[in-house]
Amino acid sequence: EGKAPLVLLGERPTVAETPEFMLDDEVTPAAKMFVRNNGGVPDAPADPRGWKLRIEGEVERPLEIAVGELEGGRFPLVTRRLQLECGGNGRSFFAPEARGNQWGNGGVSCGEWTGVRLADLLRAAALREGAKLTGHFGADPHLSGDPSRQALSRGMRIEKAMDENTLVAFRLNGEPIPLLHGAPLR
Repeated sequence: EGKAPLVLLGERPTVAETPEFMLDDEVTPAAKMFVRNNGGVPDAPADPRGWKLRIEGEVERPLEIAVGELEGGRFPLVTRRLQLECGGNGRSFFAPEARGNQWGNGGVSCGEWTGVRLADLLRAAALREGAKLTGHFGADPHLSGDPSRQALSRGMRIEKAMDENTLVAFRLNGEPIPLLHGAPLR
């Protein structure tokens, strides 16, 4: 619902690419953005602004902060126009054929993401000197339905996490991020 007519590559998990002729906007509208999920789509939080992000592990002061607090200006707000591309974009052109979803060229978008710098959050939590990597866990349910299994966990090197362009975003093109694109935080 609310999406342009994308090319459905998979239903479980939801994977859909944008037809190339629809990729002509300077800023891609959310309705035209490709969809790449690894797990199921989580239920929408009853109170998106009350949904909380937790930073723990290699920090001195674990931090739990609500989306509403992030929006409220405790940390500087940043907007960046950023290209997002699926790692499998163009896979259908490989010879020999590669495993996975057979993406054409539509696994790419360019949105305006607004949020706070991850570095500011890590500094507020007093990141320990020996920290090397982050670990990110989303609310996506595992396709098996087993609540003890994570659908996906990603992370990054601390150097990338501390980059001024690495954001924890809560808006896409000036609006709350749609559920299919990671709401309430990405």
